[in-house]
Amino acid sequence: MRSPFVLFLFLLFTACRDSAPSDTLCERTFQPYPDLITGRTRTKANGVYLDAMALYAQRDYVGAKEGLKTFLAQQRDDRSAYMYLACCHLASGEPYEAELQLDHLERDNIMQFDDQIDWYSVVCWVCSDQLDRAKTGAERIATLKAHTYSKEATALLKELEVKMGR
Repeated sequence: MRSPFVLFLFLLFTACRDSAPSDTLCERTFQPYPDLITGRTRTKANGVYLDAMALYAQRDYVGAKEGLKTFLAQQRDDRSAYMYLACCHLASGEPYEAELQLDHLERDNIMQFDDQIDWYSVVCWVCSDQLDRAKTGAERIATLKAHTYSKEATALLKELEVKMGR
């Protein structure tokens, strides 16, 4: 009589463990930037970008990363690829590389990405365990009510306070 019960508990435990959500602060904080590229008309100049973004949409971040690097080496007119490349690096566990891509956007002074650069920089710091720096960045974003990511920053601050014990 015990054998089926033990088997049931084992199966229940295994099913719950396999379906449990990720539990690191980095994984909870990072959400890939939405794909705003895929619907574009294909041209000779953007074909590599669209192919990379098809992989991005399928969550094949390693494949997308390689395509985005190729695109940026060939065609630097569309700087938005740096945003997606940063997200590919974050999804691949490479926060320092992600931050480097955000630096490219920031240096180019593309104002349409100001909020994204702010937020994803904070995400890079969370994922590289620079929690004091992440907290400072999140505090700044949270005070800017018109910032695209102020709600996310506020939620992150609560988690950081618990994690950091402050």
